[in-house]
Amino acid sequence: MPKPSFWSPFSRLRKRGWAISRIFRALKTFMPMLKDVLSGRYRPIPWAAFGWMIAALVYLVSPLDLIPDFIVLIGVLDDVVIVGWLLTRVDRSLADYRAWRGIDDMPEVTPEP
Repeated sequence: MPKPSFWSPFSRLRKRGWAISRIFRALKTFMPMLKDVLSGRYRPIPWAAFGWMIAALVYLVSPLDLIPDFIVLIGVLDDVVIVGWLLTRVDRSLADYRAWRGIDDMPEVTPEP
């Protein structure tokens, strides 16, 4: 069995680049979508995207966490993982909006096997 190296967590993170891309794409797309919804230019309203974004914000600012933040590294890490997961759901919910706007800044991303 190969011995795990110091760099193996970084290689795993590099393989998960699709998730990081989705998180940034969700953040980049959400505010223009919100502006288009509030001005009435975009219908139907993507309620799922709003729900996932609200859940991410509530989890981020809530003092109640899965792992308390006073446990220094792990407490913050659980916030990053859970909020990141929620933001990938926001990104998935914005697919119709991106199609409406003609935004194709990156192809649909899927996890590698």
